[in-house]
Amino acid sequence: MLELAEELARWCGLGRSFAVATVVAAHGSAPRQPGAAMAVDADGTVIGSVSGGCVEAAVYDLCQEALVSGCCVLRRFGYSDDDAFATGLSCGGVLEIFVQPVLPARRPELVGALAAAAAQEASTMARVVSGPDDLLGRALIVRADGSREGTFGDSTLDAAVHAEAAVFLEAGRTVMVETGTRGERCGEQLMLLVESSTPPPRMLVFGAIDFAAALVRIGVYLGFHVTVCDARPVFATSARFPEADEVVVEWPHRYMESQTLDGRTVVCALTHDAKFDVPLLERALRLPVAYVGAMGSRRTHLRRLELLRRAGVTEGELERLHAPIGLDLGARTPQETALSIAAEIVAHRRGGSGRPLTSKTGPIHRDTVPRP
Repeated sequence: MLELAEELARWCGLGRSFAVATVVAAHGSAPRQPGAAMAVDADGTVIGSVSGGCVEAAVYDLCQEALVSGCCVLRRFGYSDDDAFATGLSCGGVLEIFVQPVLPARRPELVGALAAAAAQEASTMARVVSGPDDLLGRALIVRADGSREGTFGDSTLDAAVHAEAAVFLEAGRTVMVETGTRGERCGEQLMLLVESSTPPPRMLVFGAIDFAAALVRIGVYLGFHVTVCDARPVFATSARFPEADEVVVEWPHRYMESQTLDGRTVVCALTHDAKFDVPLLERALRLPVAYVGAMGSRRTHLRRLELLRRAGVTEGELERLHAPIGLDLGARTPQETALSIAAEIVAHRRGGSGRPLTSKTGPIHRDTVPRP
């Protein structure tokens, strides 16, 4: 639900009722992962997607039925070998989808969660998707400051879910959690979808060159908050990088030292100039960021490694460096090079091999387990 927060928050502000379908579990070669959502309002307007087209029509009907009945429903969609044209996933995967009607005036905790996510405030929402009828759809919202909103009607259960949700918020994860109706590990069980909404991950691009302009564009497209940094004011201008979220004139290593970065941040050094690269990479490789890459020829890279070792960077730290940056796509233009860099970042974040899918056997998508 939270991936549609901006538009759903607007609907709530207008008092529009809607039903939202959310993927709560995905198995095999399913096209969307937990948290993916589709919403339908009372007028039939639809936003979002839960399967890339495979089961959208059936889910649309479920949403309309939920708006009429006012009831939540959990439905499983898979592939049928007996009737490949029946409603199901032709890719062979399985999706479990929870459909919930939302009347904004009656669900202030959901309205609050959507507003927080739309404002890019860190928060997580735990919703009951399987369990007693009187608890289905109930939600507890946990914010980064430790406050919470909503209740399951039991203070012990609220406290137990709050504790678990806070852990997943810190990790920025969306998962299924199983617990008892009073927070215990036995007795009647509840399944909760815990959706985390965090500010977008950051992409730091150092070097205000034409390759950076292309990388900024694809970084924004991938959902990063993109900053371009260069010590040369004549090059680091908003006019040259209109799509960047920030353009900063500063020495790269000084800017890096001024920032609080997390484990989702990617760092791309495109200057291939030792006076900029070495101080920057010396610091970046010692930070808990997701990815550090540096542009340059193999000769430039070997010289860079020598300078980094002299600066005291260890072999273990150097192993984190992706250089020359990008996957081998045969790229020549700035746009093609940006694509190769983005492809390497995605492969690194998602655990992909970067090899053609034709060389892979078994499911294309990794199975997503229904609980951590």
